[in-house]
Amino acid sequence: MAKVLYQYFKKEIDMHKVYVRIDPTTMEGLEILVAETGQIVQNKRQFDNTIYEDLEFDEFVEASSLEFNLYLSGIAK
Repeated sequence: MAKVLYQYFKKEIDMHKVYVRIDPTTMEGLEILVAETGQIVQNKRQFDNTIYEDLEFDEFVEASSLEFNLYLSGIAK
């Protein structure tokens, strides 16, 4: 089985953080919403070919896998 090399993006909106992980081969993704209180909400997503343009338009920037996974695991709040 081939390993997936995810792509990660982030943005801050009104004191909240939004992280997006994309599998570029299947366009499946995971979105993490981190509230100012530390509450984390996860949403599975299925993206289409325009996701990269959408992220650029919405001013997302590249994020690190470490940063994403710290929030995903609940270590960072």
